[in-house]
Parts: sequence; structure tokens; C-alpha cells
Amino acid sequence: MPRWTELPDSLEQKVRQLVVQMRRLKDHSGLSLASLAAKTDYSRSSWERYLNGKVLAPRRAVEQLARVTGAEPTRLLVLHELAEQAWQHRDEPSPSTVPPPVPSSSSVPSSSVPSSSAVAGDARTVPPSSPAPPSASAARREPRRSFSGRALLAAAVAAALAGLAAGLLVSGVRDGNEDTTARTTPDAPSSRSASAAPGTAAHGRYVFRPGTSYPCKVQRTGTADGALSAGYSTTRTAVLAGPGWDVVEAQCLLAYRKLEPGAVDGVYGQQTIAAVMRLQNRSGLPADGVVGPHTWGALRR
Repeated sequence: MPRWTELPDSLEQKVRQLVVQMRRLKDHSGLSLASLAAKTDYSRSSWERYLNGKVLAPRRAVEQLARVTGAEPTRLLVLHELAEQAWQHRDEPSPSTVPPPVPSSSSVPSSSVPSSSAVAGDARTVPPSSPAPPSASAARREPRRSFSGRALLAAAVAAALAGLAAGLLVSGVRDGNEDTTARTTPDAPSSRSASAAPGTAAHGRYVFRPGTSYPCKVQRTGTADGALSAGYSTTRTAVLAGPGWDVVEAQCLLAYRKLEPGAVDGVYGQQTIAAVMRLQNRSGLPADGVVGPHTWGALRR
């Protein structure tokens, strides 16, 4: 088994999870990098870059790795899709690096270009050797159009800023009231879930609020296997990545097992990942920190 180099700290967490899983499959298969190159469409140096997090492996390479190692590809492809989104977001240029737009001919002020009527009128009244000044009618029309355009633009910007300020004010009041409710009534999520099936719209759309920690009331469900549930999600297959009620559910089940997942806030952070790895070690699963169907089974037992 090769001694893998440490993955760079700057590597996105979703990319890191994919690379760890790919390394695990390669190690368990006993294949060398040269063997992988011989069995797939990618060279030894390419596999070395993929498995060290230097380059994101293409989807076809991930599929071929699953095939040659005898693994079920679905979970690996889900991880690759999440990693690809994180990788593309990392490569997006920041606003400071975007070059300024090149002005087109349509952006040249109309006042700097004499109108045809002005040229025609001046041809009748001004000698050819003299520069042709704009006609009086054109001089009157052009400033009026320019002022009207600027006024409309300024009005539109002012209206947009006013609407944005009003929206932020209303949102701030609403969020402030909801945060107060969450702090003063800690059993609110449980009481709401009592009147509706867990994992439905009983909790509404998940919105991350800093400092908010959700209460956990873990109990056995009435299903045939009597699975554990905290009432936030019924999933048994979701791959945890971004914030959401699935993460809240997993954090409650981890806390129930005294695995110290940290704050029950719905964020799949480092402390929660470490708790997942402790559960996986305890359950005889690969300790990769990725919550999938097998880890959900261990959580709900």
C-alpha cells in the first residue's frame, strides 16, 4: 500500500472527500498506479495527480476506477458531482480580475457626433472652409435626450436601492423575530414535528442562522426495524455536504451516541466530520467522513 502524501489544506472539503474515497478504493484493490493506467484510459502521471488532489479527476476516470476496483459507482459519482461544483466555484474569477468592458461605438455620446440635419443645414449657410457647427434645432434636441436618459437611469437606480433597503429591513425584522423565538422556545422544532411526519415541511425551508442550535429528541420510530429518529429528516441515503435538515438529523443521532459532533446547527463542519469518522471506526466502516447509506444505517440502529 503506498504512503499517500498529505492533501493540501487549501483543497475544498468536497474535493477532499472524493479523493479520500478514490484512494481507499485503490488501496483495497491492491492495484498500483501503473496497473490503473493499464486498465483505464488515463496515464500513471494522471492518476498520480488525481489521487494527490492536484487536478480534479474527470467523471470518466471516476467511473473507470469504480469499474476496475469492483465498486458500486453511484456513491462515487455523487461525490464527484459535488466536488466538481466546488472545483468550478474555486476557479471562478473574482470581480477584481475581470477586465473592464471595451466601450463600443454605441457608447460614444451622441452629442459628439453631428446629426445629418445639422450638416445639411450648415452646408447651406456656412462656407466649406469653416467647420460646420450644429444647427440650433439639433443643439436643442440632443441635450434634452441626454438629460432624459440620465434622469431615467438615476431614477431606476434610486428605486432599486430603496427597494433593496426596504427588503433588508423587513428581512432583518423577520429573522430577528424568528431567532428570538428559536432561543425562547427551544422545544419548538419538536412540538412542530409532533403534528406532522418527520422530514416533511414541518420545519420549513432550512436557513442557516449563526448561533442557533436545534434541540434533539431522539426516539425509536414505529417502523418495522424501530430505527432511531430525531424528527428532522427521514433520509437513509443522502450524502451529506451542504447545510440542511439532513445534517441536523445526523448531528442529533451522533450526539445521542455521545460522539461529540459539536453544535447541532445543520452545518457539516470539521467537528461533525470527525464524529462521523469515530462512528465509522466503531461500526467497522471505512473512516472517510462521508455519510452515505451504510453510515446512515449505523446512525439509525
